[in-house]
Amino acid sequence: MKRIIFLLSSFLLLAAVACAAPPGGQSIGLREVIAALERPFTPDAPAEEKIVDFQADFFQESHISSLDRSQRGEGRVFIKFDEGSTGRVPKVLFRWEYDRPTRQEFVSNGEKLWVYLPENRQVILSNIEQTTLARQNNPMTFLTGLSNLSRDFFIRWADPNEDVAGNYILQLEPNRTTTMFHKMLVVVDRNAVLARHGGTPDNSIFPILSTSVYDTYNNLTIIEFSNIRTNRGMFLQSFDFMIPPNVDVVRPTGESMGF
Repeated sequence: MKRIIFLLSSFLLLAAVACAAPPGGQSIGLREVIAALERPFTPDAPAEEKIVDFQADFFQESHISSLDRSQRGEGRVFIKFDEGSTGRVPKVLFRWEYDRPTRQEFVSNGEKLWVYLPENRQVILSNIEQTTLARQNNPMTFLTGLSNLSRDFFIRWADPNEDVAGNYILQLEPNRTTTMFHKMLVVVDRNAVLARHGGTPDNSIFPILSTSVYDTYNNLTIIEFSNIRTNRGMFLQSFDFMIPPNVDVVRPTGESMGF
């Protein structure tokens, strides 16, 4: 359960501090890639650039190194950035719906976090602030900093630095020591980078295509996104979880927070 909570948010981690061009003499440098990643989420971004919500299908594969065992999952994700007022750091509202390997839901309205386990007839209800404080090194805590994550991470070109479709691959490492993850590879949509580099940014293109997260034990989790749609006008009420009847509600306290 700890791994799933960590992974549902890790795809949102990206940053950079360098601006050298990638190997091979390409004209797009790291600064251009980072601009395409961060700019859509800044409070002062113009309408044609801004991304306020997105939804997608996702595929997840996790590999446990010590057991040499893999597990696959898939489902749908919905994310909304609620600024509340101009210039305010946005709250992040999310809903992850897993169909495989078992049905599960992770829902947050920016204040509460619900983890619904239908097979167990159980809902784990936590305060999102408590969860953040209990897990200060959890990548979930960086969801509110998409517009300025370059201060928290060191980024370099991965090897290889492009996939077969020409999308850019970055390697991210946290500036602060964390037990949750060692490094992360982010595949950035080439179209988003080229559009911004060419002066015609397109907020219909979500810049992140996939992430590969390695923890300190060399376990690996890959999340790939497809059928991505941005700025669909999601309602805030969509992120209030309605607790089904006849289920147990657990309200954990302490560092474990129940997951």
